[in-house]
Amino acid sequence: MNQKKQISLTIDGEKVTVDEGTSVMRAAENMGVRIPRLCYHPQLSLEGSCRVCIVQIKGYDYFLTSCSHKVEEGMDVLTNSPDIRQSRRDIIELILDNHPKDCQTCERDGNCELQNLAYSLGVRERLFEGKRKKHKIEDSSSAVVRDAEKCILCARCVRVCAEVQGVNNLSQHGRGFDTVVMPFDGSNMDDSVCIQCGQCINACPTAAFLEKRHTDKVWEALNDPSKLVIAQTAPSIRAAMGEGFGYEPGTQVTGKMVTALKKLGFDMVFDTNFGADMTIIEESSELIRRLNAKENLPLLTSCSPGWVNYMEKFYPELIPNASTCRSPMQMVSALTKTYFAKKTGRDPKDIFMVAVMPCVAKKFEIERPEHILDGNPLTDAVLTTRELNWMIKSYGIQFKKLQDSEFDNPLGESTGGGDIFGTTGGVMEAALRCAFETITKRKLDKIEFKDVRAVEGLRESVVEIDGLKLNVAVANGLTNAKSILEKIVNKEKQFHLVEIMACPGGCIGGGGQPYPPKGFDTLDKKLFALRAKALYDIDSKKKHRVASENESIKTIYKEFLGEPGSDLAHKVLHTQYQVRLPRGI
Repeated sequence: MNQKKQISLTIDGEKVTVDEGTSVMRAAENMGVRIPRLCYHPQLSLEGSCRVCIVQIKGYDYFLTSCSHKVEEGMDVLTNSPDIRQSRRDIIELILDNHPKDCQTCERDGNCELQNLAYSLGVRERLFEGKRKKHKIEDSSSAVVRDAEKCILCARCVRVCAEVQGVNNLSQHGRGFDTVVMPFDGSNMDDSVCIQCGQCINACPTAAFLEKRHTDKVWEALNDPSKLVIAQTAPSIRAAMGEGFGYEPGTQVTGKMVTALKKLGFDMVFDTNFGADMTIIEESSELIRRLNAKENLPLLTSCSPGWVNYMEKFYPELIPNASTCRSPMQMVSALTKTYFAKKTGRDPKDIFMVAVMPCVAKKFEIERPEHILDGNPLTDAVLTTRELNWMIKSYGIQFKKLQDSEFDNPLGESTGGGDIFGTTGGVMEAALRCAFETITKRKLDKIEFKDVRAVEGLRESVVEIDGLKLNVAVANGLTNAKSILEKIVNKEKQFHLVEIMACPGGCIGGGGQPYPPKGFDTLDKKLFALRAKALYDIDSKKKHRVASENESIKTIYKEFLGEPGSDLAHKVLHTQYQVRLPRGI
């Protein structure tokens, strides 16, 4: 392997040696100097628009952006001086002059990159006066709210939408003072090709993009004595929400999470992992039927609503290949308002189901007409991890001091196969565990299918079950998924089972997860790996690790559904999809 050429330079009077092609910003970080930045993101292309990362390089009579300028042999760089600091401060002051003065009531107060940078650079007053941009908040969307007044034109949202998700929904419109970021055709978010994944929210350094708030209607339900208010929590929540309370990334806080929900006033707390197990039972049965019939292959997983939106808008020809299983969230909600309601003698209309999800697209999913059963919406509200963390803090609950609690039954039992749904490759692995035992009629000797674990973004593999070779693929982040989808559409390769997660890293990197703690960036694979490890650790310690071993699920089939794939199972647990074209197409 050829080693890169080494470049020697001086930064702030100190000699440093780095690889050729390294940016001045990265070279400075190697020696412990963090240069301020706003538009820069380590996982996205260079923009160089904010100019906050300027440095002085000997031989130039003007400042250069350290994010885009590459090191050169013998270069002499100054990252800090009175002139540099004043220029950076002037830039931030000019941005602030064209920014709303509502920090105390802003969703990102205390966790805003612009606010933090203003503080660190010593901006204590607004020195510039003049015309300020005015835009209405665009909140017609089911999931993503756009506030153009808080946009600083860093284009991180534009780049993540194009480069990571391959959707290309956002772009800059207008010129100069009138420039604004919006959907490519100027339409509202729901009317555009937006897939509601929320990655623009994670990438935004301010609050120009936010999730649609559901906290108000949840508080209202919790204060309504006529409602039985039930929460369900997705697998990845327990591996990430602790970051909002000072825990190290990768710390699982399942028991404290359940206790906190009970203290907030939820009457019961079910586990979305139960729905994940149920999904695997139904999906494995579906896969085996398709393999036997040799039709509608590959089977495409359908538990990621962002991916489902993408498929309906960009690959509608693959709709017949998608599993008809509802997402685990909707399965738990459907069973709560049918089986559980009947078992406890309750009217489904008196049950208010709240799902705590890492996913902004779940807010869109619950409004789809296909998820209304017998006149009742399956899920009434979706809280992101961020929203739940805020509610817990707002209520004065000291999360770290809580004792652990257990989920409530009958929809609180889960196997390890349900836990790993929260990370990329987890759905595939859980399905293979169940399919193996269903096909072979014997227990697995080795429970893990590590070949399908793909935090890096894309993986293809061949899995053999009793002589049956299955071509499988796992993709997270839709740019990665596109390479698999094109092979399917163009018949370049025959796959049998494909797992696609819209968000990078899978649900652990969802658009509703906590903003990354200090030392990490959004899209940070190290952060995703720590969260994924927490879920695999939970899985490894479970007594039962295959969905078919879930005793509560066996009971529900016996008492209510009959068998996997039955007519009633299809009514309650399955759904359908439709071609969704943006406005004007």
